[in-house]
Amino acid sequence: MEKVTPKRVFINNIDSYASKCVAKFLCECVVGAAVDPDAVTEEEEERKPHRGAPVFQVVGTVCDTCDEDRPHVLEEYKHLNREELLSKLMDCDVVIYNITQHAEQLEEACWAASALHNEMEGFSRAKMFILVSTVMTWACSKPVDPDVPFTDEIFWRRRAHPSFKQHMDLEKRVVKMGKTNRSMFSTYVVASGLQYGLGEQLFHFFFKTSWLGQEQEIPVFGDGSNIVPTIHIRDLASVIQNVIEHQPKPYYLLAVDSSNNTMEEILKAVSSSLGPGRIQKRPFEEAYLTQELSVMEMDSLLVNLRMEAVHLKELFSINWLCESGLVENMELVVEEYQQSRGLLPIRVCVLGPPAVGKSLVSRQICEHYKLHHITLKDTISQTIAQLEDTVRNVDPDADNEDSAAEAKELLGSLKESMEQNGGLLEDPLLVKVVKDRLMSNPCRNQGFVLDGFPKTYEQAKELFYSEEQESEDGTSQMSSFSRKMMPECVLSLDASDVFLKERVMNLPERLVQEHNYEQEHFLLRLGRHRENNMEDESVGNYFDELDTTPLYLEISSSEEPDCLLLMQKILDTLGQPRNYGPSCREVEEEERRKAEERMKREEQERAEQERREEEEATHRAANWDQWTGGLEEMRQQEEELLEVQSVPMTIYLMEHVMPTPDPGPGGVLHRPPSGPRGLPGGVLDQEQSL
Repeated sequence: MEKVTPKRVFINNIDSYASKCVAKFLCECVVGAAVDPDAVTEEEEERKPHRGAPVFQVVGTVCDTCDEDRPHVLEEYKHLNREELLSKLMDCDVVIYNITQHAEQLEEACWAASALHNEMEGFSRAKMFILVSTVMTWACSKPVDPDVPFTDEIFWRRRAHPSFKQHMDLEKRVVKMGKTNRSMFSTYVVASGLQYGLGEQLFHFFFKTSWLGQEQEIPVFGDGSNIVPTIHIRDLASVIQNVIEHQPKPYYLLAVDSSNNTMEEILKAVSSSLGPGRIQKRPFEEAYLTQELSVMEMDSLLVNLRMEAVHLKELFSINWLCESGLVENMELVVEEYQQSRGLLPIRVCVLGPPAVGKSLVSRQICEHYKLHHITLKDTISQTIAQLEDTVRNVDPDADNEDSAAEAKELLGSLKESMEQNGGLLEDPLLVKVVKDRLMSNPCRNQGFVLDGFPKTYEQAKELFYSEEQESEDGTSQMSSFSRKMMPECVLSLDASDVFLKERVMNLPERLVQEHNYEQEHFLLRLGRHRENNMEDESVGNYFDELDTTPLYLEISSSEEPDCLLLMQKILDTLGQPRNYGPSCREVEEEERRKAEERMKREEQERAEQERREEEEATHRAANWDQWTGGLEEMRQQEEELLEVQSVPMTIYLMEHVMPTPDPGPGGVLHRPPSGPRGLPGGVLDQEQSL
């Protein structure tokens, strides 16, 4: 066997939707994958290269900063200058530039084609340049006959949409450069239809709106009568693979499927498969209010072209995935959308005796995972209300007369059964109502928590059972219908009778009346539950038979820490949420809101701090004045007291120690002849000197 050298393929922006899907498809291509082994002779087999060897090695540029794992890509390039990028392109056999999503790639694609064309004399081996363009370069073409499709055989008659004239100019330049020396540098233009599949890009807004179920009608911008040329992204990748391998003579190829669906047909199919099943036509100007749609995407949604890919049919034998188009393959595309974006439903069934806490646990699970809480009471009342609305608002000119008649018949059966059974439904009708609810689009999209039902083995069997299908290996397996309803997790809560009775006794009277927990009814329901679960054919046994072993949880306390531990165990069992997280815009708004709240809180704290400091300063000033005034008053009082206390001593001194001298005649002072008590004056002088 010959050893095959894989071709090195460069793709720009391999982290974008279309380029990523094309890159992954090419990496999955292996030698001999599409060859029928029975049609190959032994001699041919020996000449064949090794089966299973990779055909392509993919490298490319990335523009996103996220660290997404792309194991199928050999090398990734970030922030290369033109000289570095040209060096990488020269190492490749095939260069693919996708300009269907990012208009800013037009200039780089033009430079890349021109740079390679200028370096053609230095090529060590032949190279191929493929420009993946868009049918929007045909958007303003005028058909000779509205019923005759445009084909790639008359591509020179195409007229571009005003916003896509640069795309068309680049197409012409690429085609022209490929005519210089096709043996060394061949160029191709692949004009892609509007792409769908594998998570969606252009149609993602409508898929997401339908999946979320928050709108009663899915919008159709414009009249919806425009014919939209489309292609599944894997089929587009298959076309590119065939161009690389066969190097056809035509250098301009249309890549569209064989469908001619209108926008209204497409969105009605999306709404029916994922959403409410209804659409509403709105003025196209409202599309500009939708932040999830770019201007390029909004222009694409208005395209009106009937097209046929003649060259694909004549030159290639493509293994189509969705040749018949989006509408005919909606079930497959919806499954791809959910798988690619991780939008997988979480289906839970919560069982247990009355008053054990099933509804509380169910609500907490629904709040955490954004699921639908299914209770018998709400389901029955909603079903009756919907049937009454259908019967009341039937349109005699519409095509739904049969469904209105069926709704009227079912409504009558439900009311009759409830009248005959004291407000309760017979099991067959009850199971039908619950089954219809579980098979509704919201429950199939996000998932559900089935609260307290089924109660018996027979109810479980009727609710989830459907005829088994035989698989290829001869084993029986559950039908897809049943798989879409079957709970992936069954929680079986239980508690002792004593605990349950005490819990009911401590409930407020309002809750007792609401849940019908009066002593007689509660004990009857508790006894019936125990009886149903003592039998060999219990609800738990039914799930065991289907390899869905219930998680048994014993409730022994109503204290908050114990309840938190119980919920944490349940959340660990169910795993991470599988729905839409916040969008980039929602994340930005949340961050802006938090920043505003933080600034507001800091401003309030700063104002409060300033107020406290001002109050403290005022308080200190008032205390200082009070203290200063008190100190001055105290000093005066001390002085007055000291003066009062010094009066006796002063008098004593004045009288006995230091008498006031009395001047004699002529103003001359005379020393007293003697001291006190007859002491001589000299003695007094001596004492004073001492």
